[in-house]
Amino acid sequence: MVNIVLCGGSGTRLWPLSRKLYPKQFVPLFEGKSLFQKTVVRNSSICDKFIFVTNRDLHFMTADQSEDSGVSSIKNMTRFILEPLGRNTAPAIALACMDCNKDDVVLVTPSDHLIKDTENYLANAIEAEKLATEGYLVTFGIAPSYPETGFGYIEAGKKLGDNDNYLIKAFKEKPDENTAKEYLQQGNYYWNSGMFIFKAKVFLDELKKYAPEIYEASRNAYNNSERRFEQDTDSLFVPYEKMAAIPADSIDYAVMEKSDKGAVIRSDFGWNDLGSFDSLYEVLPKDNAGNTVDTNHVSIDSKNNLIIGCDRTISTIGISDSIIIDTDDALMIAKRGDSQKVKEIVDILGDGGLHKTELTEVHRTVHRPWGTYTVLEESSNFKIKRIMVKPGRRLSLQKHMHRSEHWVVVTGTATVEIEGKEQIVRPNESVYIKIGDSHRLTNNGMVPLNIIETQVGQYVGEDDIIRVDDDYMRKM
Repeated sequence: MVNIVLCGGSGTRLWPLSRKLYPKQFVPLFEGKSLFQKTVVRNSSICDKFIFVTNRDLHFMTADQSEDSGVSSIKNMTRFILEPLGRNTAPAIALACMDCNKDDVVLVTPSDHLIKDTENYLANAIEAEKLATEGYLVTFGIAPSYPETGFGYIEAGKKLGDNDNYLIKAFKEKPDENTAKEYLQQGNYYWNSGMFIFKAKVFLDELKKYAPEIYEASRNAYNNSERRFEQDTDSLFVPYEKMAAIPADSIDYAVMEKSDKGAVIRSDFGWNDLGSFDSLYEVLPKDNAGNTVDTNHVSIDSKNNLIIGCDRTISTIGISDSIIIDTDDALMIAKRGDSQKVKEIVDILGDGGLHKTELTEVHRTVHRPWGTYTVLEESSNFKIKRIMVKPGRRLSLQKHMHRSEHWVVVTGTATVEIEGKEQIVRPNESVYIKIGDSHRLTNNGMVPLNIIETQVGQYVGEDDIIRVDDDYMRKM
């Protein structure tokens, strides 16, 4: 079976923990592991191949986290489909299915859902695989435990066989509270999990039948894509103009609501889509006062709080039923129950100019294909960074029109190219790069390279980069 993992995301629901370039599936919320990594580990026991569908900006974060997931052979099991822009789930799944053999059974999963009962989940997946081999488009319907108004529902129809497998009668939009209560009482309505199992050919045939424009545009995009093997990843790069020509639509609207081959398996395996901080509070470990466990939290007369911090101490006195999220560059405080409004904060910040917009895009530590950089200090005419370059990686050959740079090596050994001339720079040694000089930083060593970079100039924004050459095919 092939696991198609949908790895995009806007990073708005769990801001400021998540950002556009660091969406929630990559945040290490669970004993140092991310939801994405838990997805890979969970599905590796029933899938022998993975296709990660993500955007180009998240390519190497996806690759790095998959390699750090603990699945030893993951690199040899993995392919990537890189979208230049998102067109919703139907095109993403179509492109992945086109990259499979027609008779492959595929398991389509988001990468940002939590599943507590892995044993039950795997049993349901094996049951769904049997239905998929018979030609059904199978989805997991989560048995509702309360009248949730934030999820779509699936109405189950005729029973298939002896187990809790049913033909899909209808898909229902997110209901109001009274309707949700009615669904719960009737007993044949399930939360729509957004997870599917089917044969690649069956899905593509149904897509061609019910959404021919999406099928043809996706086929055209796939046929015009470029497969490259770079930085140890087998990756399919989809052209921007071809991706943009695909009509955007979800798998539910494009296929599942129209097909007569839809089936649903009643499932109860501790599923949570973690769509808000309120849902995150429900699944994290708590102390005797109902506060989520954080070693940096000091509490007096405080209870039932979600507390997530960075490295500094958070102290609360007489605080209850609150959400406190502290990161290096942003602090968010909310009442529990109001966390869906976080999206509104992100919208306000997105319209607030360059600095505020950057708060929704990246953290102070930013992941790049070659490593990371962390902004330590900045002002209008200077910026200080800590840069870490992984062994065997290098930055682009680049130049800046508004700033000079001074690099001091802290650990490792740097190979520095300036205007075509290379030099070796060791710990406590430094180099100076003038405005307009082309330069490149390379780590040819076996250990991470760490440097301190000081930028000085009239403008020190991240977009003051002219790339002359780049290993990662980013915009020049």
